[in-house]
Amino acid sequence: MHMMISQEAIRTKFGDDYTADERTFIMGIDERFTSHFAKRFSGSRVLETCSGAGFTTISLARAAARVITVEIHGPTREKAMQNVLRAGLSERVSFVSGDILNPGIIADLPMVDAVFMDPDWAVTGPGHIYRFRNATTEPPADLLLEKMLAITKNVAMVLPPFIDTREFEGLPPHELERLYLQDSHELFCLYFGDLARAVGTTEFRVKEPSALP
Repeated sequence: MHMMISQEAIRTKFGDDYTADERTFIMGIDERFTSHFAKRFSGSRVLETCSGAGFTTISLARAAARVITVEIHGPTREKAMQNVLRAGLSERVSFVSGDILNPGIIADLPMVDAVFMDPDWAVTGPGHIYRFRNATTEPPADLLLEKMLAITKNVAMVLPPFIDTREFEGLPPHELERLYLQDSHELFCLYFGDLARAVGTTEFRVKEPSALP
C-alpha cells in the first residue's frame, strides 16, 4: 500500500512545495539537518554523490560556491533538477548522470574542495543488516568513502543510525556526529579533514518533531 504524501508534509520536511514521491520523501533528509550539514561547506566547491530528489543539493547550493551532483537514476535526477530550479539555484548546480564509482565519471569531474555523500540505504526486509564494511548501501558506503578520500581529504558521509559504530574503527581521524529529531536518533554523519570540528563523537539535536505525510 502506497502512502499519499501531502504538500504540507513536503513543505514541512524540505522547506517548499518540491516534487517528491514516497521513496524520495522517506529517503530525503529533513531540511533542518541538511542546512546544518551545509554550513560546513560554506564557500566551497562541493561534489555531492547520490543527488536523490535534490533536497540536500538545495541546502548545499545555498551555502557553497558551486555544487556538482551525481545521480545514476534518471527519473530521480529529473526530480532533483525540477526542485533545484524551483529553489532558484540552477546556476549554482551542475548535474552529472552516471555511477559515481565509475572511473570515467570520476576522471571527468572538475576539481572540488569537499565531498558530501549520502548513499542510498533504503534496502529493507527480514534479516537485513545495515553495515558500513561490506556495505549494504547503494553504492557501498565503504568503497564510496575510499574513492572520495582519494579526491579530497574533506569529505562528509551520512549513514543510517542502525550501523554498529565499531565498524568505523580504523578509519582516518574523524568526527562522528549523531543527529536527533527530539529523542529519535535519525542519522550518523562522518566528517573528515577540514570538515571535522572535533575528533570523536558529537551530537546535533532538533527539538521539533519531523513532518508526517
